[in-house]
Amino acid sequence: MQVLIICILLTIGLFFAAFSSKRRFGLLGLALASGSLLSSIWGYDAGLIASGLGIPSGPLTSAITLSIIVLLPAGLLLFHGYTYKTLIGRLVGSGLFTLLAIAFLIEPIGHVFVLQGLGANIYNTIVANRELIIGAGLIVAVVDIFLTKPAKSSEKRH
Repeated sequence: MQVLIICILLTIGLFFAAFSSKRRFGLLGLALASGSLLSSIWGYDAGLIASGLGIPSGPLTSAITLSIIVLLPAGLLLFHGYTYKTLIGRLVGSGLFTLLAIAFLIEPIGHVFVLQGLGANIYNTIVANRELIIGAGLIVAVVDIFLTKPAKSSEKRH
């Protein structure tokens, strides 16, 4: 049940952050992928740095560290980039961002908590479809970047 509560809170927070920033999904999705790659490269070193700072090491610290590394590039891009103009675009983009972020974060979350009941079923479903969610999400992110029109410059160039 703890996993379910954590996933629901994380889903609400990620959706609200993406929705309120109005940022397009394409760049945020690719930022999540780069964060995942960075977490696989720097995860161990970040844990050593955290333990060197006096933060007790353990599965919870490891999961939090990996989650921060995964979300950091996307979090930085929430303040810069192209935006959606319509409410439907914001809703769809925020939903896709949230789904992709959960797919990237589900394994570190599952290693921390005891899985049982409905939370275990939902966790197993997401883990079983993780590669499909990530693959489709990254394809949609690249397509979204190609469909993004650059902002018109206020100056006319001759």
